[in-house]
Amino acid sequence: MTDLLTFGETMVSVRTARPMRLGGDAHLSVAGSESNVAIGLARLGHDTAWLGAVGNDEPGRLIQRTLRAENVDTTYLRFSDDSFTGFIAFDQPSHDITRVSYHRRGSAASTLTAAETTAALTAANPRLLHVTGITPALSDTARAATLAAVRTASAAGAQVSLDVNYRGRLWSRADASIAVRELLPHVNTVFTSDDELDLLTDASNAVADLLKTVDTLVVTAGGKGAWAHTKSAGSAEVHTIHRPALAVTVVDSIGAGDAFVSGYLSATLDNLSTEARLERATTSGAFCVTAYGDWESLPTREDLSLLSHTQGTALR
Repeated sequence: MTDLLTFGETMVSVRTARPMRLGGDAHLSVAGSESNVAIGLARLGHDTAWLGAVGNDEPGRLIQRTLRAENVDTTYLRFSDDSFTGFIAFDQPSHDITRVSYHRRGSAASTLTAAETTAALTAANPRLLHVTGITPALSDTARAATLAAVRTASAAGAQVSLDVNYRGRLWSRADASIAVRELLPHVNTVFTSDDELDLLTDASNAVADLLKTVDTLVVTAGGKGAWAHTKSAGSAEVHTIHRPALAVTVVDSIGAGDAFVSGYLSATLDNLSTEARLERATTSGAFCVTAYGDWESLPTREDLSLLSHTQGTALR
């Protein structure tokens, strides 16, 4: 049994430390919300698998090689002769501002199908399926693939988690709301930022309304930390636990949400308490923001205690 299966679009990433229009050196890597989570969990010692489609091209091979090097199972990776691998570009118009440009319309990832996701679920038999609101925005077939996956996983008794991860460049808030709400009946844990709650419900008390459907609602608010809302079985009482963000020097916030999710899901798979899940989540997020890259600075299990040291400490 695989600990975690996830799927979505992973792209080749190009980063420059100044406005890209000026040219100069660039850093080549890969980036994708779902594969970031898979890498994060793999580094924390879990068996993870990622399903996706890439072009039958060198960028696609880079993605395959990178995920394999991070101990992520790529058995369910499909190479397409008819579509290309998507690209994402990061540049910095100011020292503390990152600008993102996508080149993904019509990419191989947009051709994912329900047959692929359900077949992978049957073969991998994961304890947990993780999806995001990015994948259903890619195409009608990718949306159907996402819905089929959460239905299949839930019916099989697997835990299902959803990270809303709204992307305004992919679709409108109205379209996103319709798509993510149809997933909710099959989801156990929802991750959302505080400004995405309206995508999930129209209720004035969003937390109470969502807990009628899901088991856990985790709401993040950047530097303010995160809140985990749960409800005891047979009770209408909502239990809320808050964990502040760790005080670290932020170098690059890209990927912090995925790092947070990977830490939370790792602790979930370890059957830890809600408090411990938030602690590992905020620790993983803090590691991610201390260096450039979506996933490069994600911690291993041995790293988790390092941030308890005073900044500048030399470990000899």
